[in-house]
Amino acid sequence: MTEQLQDIVKTITLNAPIEKVWETVATAEKIATWFMPNDFQPIEGHEFTIQSPFGPSPCKVERVDAPHFLRFAWDEDGWFVTFELKEVGQQTEFTLTHGGWKEASHIIPKANTAAEAIRTKMDGGWTMIIHQKLKEIAES
Repeated sequence: MTEQLQDIVKTITLNAPIEKVWETVATAEKIATWFMPNDFQPIEGHEFTIQSPFGPSPCKVERVDAPHFLRFAWDEDGWFVTFELKEVGQQTEFTLTHGGWKEASHIIPKANTAAEAIRTKMDGGWTMIIHQKLKEIAES
C-alpha cells in the first residue's frame, strides 16, 4: 500500500492587524488579488468556484470562525484548505493548510497527473503565494 501524502502547511507572520489579514483572506475581491479569481463568501455552506489553471474548481465553505479560522472544500478530489489566523501583538500569524491528499500514485483527474507530482508543484506554489503575494497584499 502506498503512503498517503502529507498536508501542505505554510506559516508566516504578517505585519498587519488580524482584521486586515482576515479581510485579505475572507473576501472574494481580496482573495483574487493573491490567489485566484473566485466568487467566495465567508458563509458556512456557501458553494463557490475558484478559477484554477485546470479550469473552474467547485468549492464549499465548511467552517467560518471570523477572524480566526476558515475552511473550505476545494474541487472534487477530497482536498480542503484552511486559513488560521492568530493575533501576535500588532502582527498576525497566518497558517495555511492544504490537506485531503490521497496516496502518491493517485491520479488527480483534472490534471491527469499523479498526486505526488501535483502536491510537489502546489507546495512550491503555496510558498510563493503566501510569502510573496499574500504578504504584499496584507501588509500594503
